Amino acid sequence: MFEQPKTYRCWSCNHELDMTVKVQRRDSCPACDADLHCCKNCRFWDPGYHNECRENTAHFIRDREKANFCMSFEFKSTTDADAAEANDARSRLEALFGKLK
Repeated sequence: MFEQPKTYRCWSCNHELDMTVKVQRRDSCPACDADLHCCKNCRFWDPGYHNECRENTAHFIRDREKANFCMSFEFKSTTDADAAEANDARSRLEALFGKLK
């Protein structure tokens, strides 16, 4: 089965990132200068979970948008299908409730 290529995007500005090397703790987005090694870029980040993290051994992180030392960090990736699904869901919500921003 054909696997779609994964893309990596900044949590803040949605800029597509070159991930040929592993993200280090102090790396930042070249477009908006947001920290990349942070909870909001991690595949485990989920505001609906305790500690806002699906990794149950992770320590509490106060600021989810700043670089941290979390050892469970794994950069969140998406495929074009994931992005299309999210955009479709966002469009349906906006049709129901109007533009929220």
